[in-house]
Amino acid sequence: MPGFGAPSSGVSSERSLPSSGMYKMEIELKRGNNLAVRDRGGSSDPYVKFKLAGKEVFRSKTIHKNLNPVWDEKTTLILDCLSDPLYVKVFDYDFGLQDDFMGSAYLYLESLEQQRSIPVTLVLKDPQHLDQDLGSLELSVTLTPKDSPLEERRDSTQQSLRLSELHRKSQLWRGIVSIALIEGRSLTPMDPNGLSDPYVKFRLGHQKYRSKTVPKTLSPQWREQFDLHLFEETGGVLEITVWDRDTGRRDDFIGRCQLDLSTLSKEQTHHLDLPLEESRGFVVLLVTLTASAHVSIADLSVTPLDDPQERREILKRYGALKSFSNFRDVGIVQVKVMRAEGLMAADVTGKSDPFCVLELTNDRLQTHTVYKNLNPEWNKAFTFNIKDIHSVLEVTVFDEDRDRSADFLGKVSIPLLHIRNGEQKSYVLKNKELTGPTKGVIFLEIDVIYNIVKAAMKSIVPAEQKYIEEEPKVSKQLLQQNFNRVKRCIMVLISYGTYINSCFEWESAQRSIISFVMFVLVVWNFELWMLPLALLLLLIWNCFFCCSRDSADTSMEAMFDWEDEEEDKEDKESEHKGFMNKLYAIQDVFISVQNALDEVASYGERIKNTVNWTVPFLSWLAIAALCSATVLLYLIPLRYLVLAWGVNKFTKKLRDPYMIDNNELLDFLSRVPSDVQVMHYRELKVDPGQSPSKRRRTIQS
Repeated sequence: MPGFGAPSSGVSSERSLPSSGMYKMEIELKRGNNLAVRDRGGSSDPYVKFKLAGKEVFRSKTIHKNLNPVWDEKTTLILDCLSDPLYVKVFDYDFGLQDDFMGSAYLYLESLEQQRSIPVTLVLKDPQHLDQDLGSLELSVTLTPKDSPLEERRDSTQQSLRLSELHRKSQLWRGIVSIALIEGRSLTPMDPNGLSDPYVKFRLGHQKYRSKTVPKTLSPQWREQFDLHLFEETGGVLEITVWDRDTGRRDDFIGRCQLDLSTLSKEQTHHLDLPLEESRGFVVLLVTLTASAHVSIADLSVTPLDDPQERREILKRYGALKSFSNFRDVGIVQVKVMRAEGLMAADVTGKSDPFCVLELTNDRLQTHTVYKNLNPEWNKAFTFNIKDIHSVLEVTVFDEDRDRSADFLGKVSIPLLHIRNGEQKSYVLKNKELTGPTKGVIFLEIDVIYNIVKAAMKSIVPAEQKYIEEEPKVSKQLLQQNFNRVKRCIMVLISYGTYINSCFEWESAQRSIISFVMFVLVVWNFELWMLPLALLLLLIWNCFFCCSRDSADTSMEAMFDWEDEEEDKEDKESEHKGFMNKLYAIQDVFISVQNALDEVASYGERIKNTVNWTVPFLSWLAIAALCSATVLLYLIPLRYLVLAWGVNKFTKKLRDPYMIDNNELLDFLSRVPSDVQVMHYRELKVDPGQSPSKRRRTIQS
């Protein structure tokens, strides 16, 4: 294509090299100029990929928030011939999303002069839109012939190993940044009413977090707490931007500030009032830096928990004597990723390039890639810190695609409390929605060690939220599902009411007589302490005498039957995307109703699942709390308990002005899975004799 990415200098047909033999090419990626805008903030996070003969040979680091980035990175390539051009592509990095294309160019190697450094400017173009100005890249290229192919191949292998080791190290974080977003002060008004609807975005390296929106205020109270990881390659600069939520239009930028974490002392909480640089106002934070332990990637031969001495040390660290020290460190989990079998073929060659990503809330590690294989063996052990025993380990298998984002091959979600230590187990991979099987089985061995007292105490504080959640979208099917879930909860209450009313109507004389006698005895002898005692007896009854749940499971499966067709339906709905974009306000209303129905149904299902012993750990915790409440109400007059509660509520803000308030009961219920989550976490049976379509809803109880 004439003029498409041609170098501006260093081209000479008289002194060009022959197209065969061994060559050494040294490339220095210097900088980019006037690159394309791909982020809503008017900037981009560019990185560069170099490809040769269809294979990626180098990837640069990511420069955040810069349209004129300076990389100053060097790489050396060993070439067999010069007939294949060097393909250079620039992308905008989006954490958790597909990276955006920013332009590409070709460097034709046969036209380069030999044995001298040549400055090259590559003009970036989009093959689909050649008239767009996407900026340029500045490189320096040195190409020389090599006399010893064997030696250079050895150098290339060593370089590949070094890059693999660098990739492994780049995943491990050296510390945790605990941030409590308290409040904003005197922010700039952005709405016609003289107020704003502010929220805050945080970025540390590739990690992002977005706070909730506080409506109609210039002094918002967020009171949110979250953690970010501090990596070796991260510059240690926390970027903070404040935005005004504007329904139906692009959100307005209020201001920004930066915090250099290297200036803060470790293991100490810092109270910071950060002024916004581009407008008036302050953001108030509490920041604590702590060292990270137990995060590692290792071969199976050197796993920590397999060493008897180290295992004893870990068991001692989380033993009963350590129950009241370092409440944030609940335990550790070690995941051995053995292999996978029968994966889906994602490439045109009938093979895949699979790698495995492990996520525990916001902690994320991944294996290396096994190329051209449907039965890969990784044989790696990953160790995570546990901050909440109710977290869910997500293991996702992807196919590496060097030209675009990785292809999804399968996924499993495993609650930590469902794990049996030291048991090597095969898991059938599920689809993205976790509602049915996909092709392939993965073999894992997991060990969980935790302190039960710390785990119980963490169950009544707010749960950690994921940094990046999928943007909510209008879905007729999801709205219908949430409506049906609320309807089921209401129907249960109506059925109980109907049963009670039948006692008054004397539809059954025996039932009515028994009910009347019980009513008189309970009312005549009722004391307040009997209320938690009744709930306690209900839990104990369900523990020993609860009937089989097969029928309930069947009804839940029937409720989710439509979900397998959701992807096809959403593909059809995507045709109307242009029209939907014009109806932001209506869409927000639908999403609010959809989410409200989900929240109401979820709490109803979580109460039911607590009573039904879906998570025994939480049911036992509820029994302990109800026993304590029964004893307190029996021994202590109610007015003293109410007085103690009121004094605590009134003085809490005085004792700790920056305390993040919470509701212990709602935090407890947030750990209990809803019926949707129960379906997601349920394991599928491994049956090699069945095709995925036949074992579509074969669920292991």
